[in-house]
Amino acid sequence: MNILLVDDDLDSRACIGDFLRELGHAVDECDDGREALNRYYQGNYAMVLSDIRMPLLSGLELLQTIMAQPYGQDTAVVLFTGHGDVDSAVSALRAGASDYLLKPINVDQLATITERIAARQLWTSQPRRISAIPPVEVKEAIVTEPGRTRVVVHSTSLSGIGIFSDSMRSIVQSALKFHTDRTIPVLIEGETGTGKEVIAKLIHFGSIEETAPFIDINCAALTPTLFESELFGYEAGAFTGGLTKGQRGKLDLAQGGTLFLDEVGELALELQGKLLRVIQEKEYYRVGGLKKVSTNVRIICATNQDLEKSVAEGRFRKDLFYRLRVGHVQLPPLRRRPDDIVPLAGMFLRAAAKQKQKRFKRISTEAAMILLDYPWPGNVRELRNTMEWVVFMFDEEELLPVHLTLLQASRPQSLQSGDPACPSLDPYQFSLPEKGFELEDFVDRIVSEALQMHRGNKTETARYLGISRRSLYCRLERMQSRFKGISSADCWD
Repeated sequence: MNILLVDDDLDSRACIGDFLRELGHAVDECDDGREALNRYYQGNYAMVLSDIRMPLLSGLELLQTIMAQPYGQDTAVVLFTGHGDVDSAVSALRAGASDYLLKPINVDQLATITERIAARQLWTSQPRRISAIPPVEVKEAIVTEPGRTRVVVHSTSLSGIGIFSDSMRSIVQSALKFHTDRTIPVLIEGETGTGKEVIAKLIHFGSIEETAPFIDINCAALTPTLFESELFGYEAGAFTGGLTKGQRGKLDLAQGGTLFLDEVGELALELQGKLLRVIQEKEYYRVGGLKKVSTNVRIICATNQDLEKSVAEGRFRKDLFYRLRVGHVQLPPLRRRPDDIVPLAGMFLRAAAKQKQKRFKRISTEAAMILLDYPWPGNVRELRNTMEWVVFMFDEEELLPVHLTLLQASRPQSLQSGDPACPSLDPYQFSLPEKGFELEDFVDRIVSEALQMHRGNKTETARYLGISRRSLYCRLERMQSRFKGISSADCWD
């Protein structure tokens, strides 16, 4: 990716430039805003990274000038400064900046930002303007303005969240709103592996001062009797084998904080009524107890089931369902938010490499296409596990198709096995979909599948497809040229 780096501090500019080149990007440098503007007019930059305080033309003025150009919004502008404050951040974001960094720059955050920008360009030839929310690790500062929420946080409790798409940014905004009102119960719905517990923790830890307990309980892991005693606690002598002094329940342990009930769809009907009473009346009885116990706990529930269907089938109480949906978060599967796939993969890849002291730094074009094409039935959890497996098995600087054979082996459906989403590859026996399809996307997918099948070997791929190696290279060039600003040498290389 072509990057224009603008900084009047020579040492700082050299360090940042070397780091970006190490990631495989092409970097042009200049030391003042006017020269940067001239370079911008003459070049084709996917990203401009500029200090705010600059001679002749400030970084903010440079940003405003670029955004005023006919195609200025196709360029991602990231500003940084050693004199940062909230006002500067808000001004930059309002003027159209994709992100805002403070010196000394966190290189992991910078790498994530550049990878996100490259991923957006690979995915669409007209990148949408989205406000960046850096990987959430909870909790340092929150800056909110109309239409934009920025979260910069530090804590091990939410390590590993990465927000790169509009849909996930909206979910984070909702989570932060739910955090401010502890009286609202929240229901988080989503497939396995989409990060329901992570969002629950974000709702709980959404503020700088949050020190209250976060207590979780898995409804599917316990029998009804055990679940009741775990949730409510029990008095001495409540049942054989219990502690002689009784035991505090999870509701008691979560007092003043949050109780997270995972897989709430598995909860027995007789317990659903007791849970409803806790939510509505804020009181309960311990097992074997006669005294009401008051509670001040935020209730967050999660499920991978279709609760509306469960209600219709009589397996889930309608009144509890509608009470829980006062606060509702629907987590989309990873396959429906492709803007997140490659940046998340890069984030997980670098984190695992750092932990295992391996060399992985970037993702190749061919590997990125494989990641985008795979349906990810296990969602974010499967993506993280895949990157950790790659780092465990290999030690390279670049993720290549040969490293992703695990995906090919575990793929639920593929073109070879007659994916119903696409016509058969038999040239004499195939049927076209009734609603039509994009021919170029179909051909791109065939090429991507073939590359994956042959572990990135272009000669074998060309032979398999029945075309010349030159034709394959031309096809790959056309695939990459559809994404403005990324050449065959730049695309995550």
